[in-house]
Amino acid sequence: MGMEYEPVPVPGQKKVGGGRTALKLLMAVLLAGFALRLLADHCASYRLPPPAAPEEALAFAVTAPEQDADGVDDTPATPNGAAKCDLFHGEWVPDSSGPAFTNATCRFIEVPQNCMSNGRPDDGYLHWKWKPYGCDVLPPFDGKAFLESMRGKHWALVGDSILRNHAQSLVCLLAKVEDPTDAYHDETWQSRRWYFPSHNFTLSLVWAPYLVKSEIFEDENGVSSAEPRLHFDALDANWISKWSSFDYVIISTGQWFFKVAVYMEKGAAVGCHYCKDKSLKEITIEQSFRRSLREAFRFITTSPHKPVVFYRTWSPSHFENGEWFSGGTCDRKVPFKPWQTGDRQLDNLMWRIERAEFAKAAGDDGASNAGRLKLLDTFEMSLQRPDAHAGPYRTFHPFAKENTGKVQNDCLHWCLPGPIEAWNDIIMQMLPKE
Repeated sequence: MGMEYEPVPVPGQKKVGGGRTALKLLMAVLLAGFALRLLADHCASYRLPPPAAPEEALAFAVTAPEQDADGVDDTPATPNGAAKCDLFHGEWVPDSSGPAFTNATCRFIEVPQNCMSNGRPDDGYLHWKWKPYGCDVLPPFDGKAFLESMRGKHWALVGDSILRNHAQSLVCLLAKVEDPTDAYHDETWQSRRWYFPSHNFTLSLVWAPYLVKSEIFEDENGVSSAEPRLHFDALDANWISKWSSFDYVIISTGQWFFKVAVYMEKGAAVGCHYCKDKSLKEITIEQSFRRSLREAFRFITTSPHKPVVFYRTWSPSHFENGEWFSGGTCDRKVPFKPWQTGDRQLDNLMWRIERAEFAKAAGDDGASNAGRLKLLDTFEMSLQRPDAHAGPYRTFHPFAKENTGKVQNDCLHWCLPGPIEAWNDIIMQMLPKE
């Protein structure tokens, strides 16, 4: 039982002041420690990946490597993805080797991603390497081995401007082996094709931001004169008309679904997202995203032509203190640790939708095509890189005295060189080893 009164001092013994005060202080320390523990547990709950839905749990369960009593990870290092090595689950570690190319060695970097030429003063974002749990740091992309193994083949990257970002990185890596010719571009330069004559290898970039058929009324600065129209029951002819010529395809979509849009089916409007016509039913971003993915995967799995297909997952933005349109910035200088990425509910939702639709498509593809559809799950590694976006350096020397206009930040696309080279390192590991 605890005392409910001040104890009487023993005769001849000096009273020790603050007995109750000391007890209160002890209790305060214990309560503070308990509160910090609760806070730490709450923060740890944000660690990626989020809990999967029951139907996804078995297919997509990933965990950090187990450690033994002395804290050492004893998982065998298996960069080919065997055993416990998960190419897509890990963290970025310091790397002193530097980038695989620079703005001085590659002529294919477009201005909005050419952070070096545009005057970005720091280069710390170039000195990190992706380290999957249970694997060694991945070996760098081997352009010579890639081109040798792909003689006579045609690769295509199909999707939006993040795929264009990716294509530039891949061309820069391959150009270290052979300088390609510019074989084709459309009027807007959004679709392009490069040819490597010594290897009879073709690399295409195909603009199809929604994958489904779309009518877009935007200028080069992204300003719309009318609401885009998406057709749920038809695919973008830009890519399906060329499908039979592709041997390997990297395909993705995503960020365009946040835009205002009208959705069409059988030639009639069936709904919209934040459109002016309030008589139309509101269709959520996740509904339109799922419908478009489902239509694209249906074509991929039922087409008689069966190229190898990599579906690249969601590429998150890192705007802070605002968004693209409200002064958001991204000026961090180091990657996040996995537990620092925060609660990204919408990003996680879109990621889960595409993984679920991919899993369904892989199941529908049939046993004879096992392994043809490959999930290039770059979401987690991208989420950890708030430091490597173009930011204000999407334009030439944005803070020069002569530039008096508002500085616009790009916290979606990536600097080149930058983290995207790791995507190509992973693709190299996912290809057959023959």
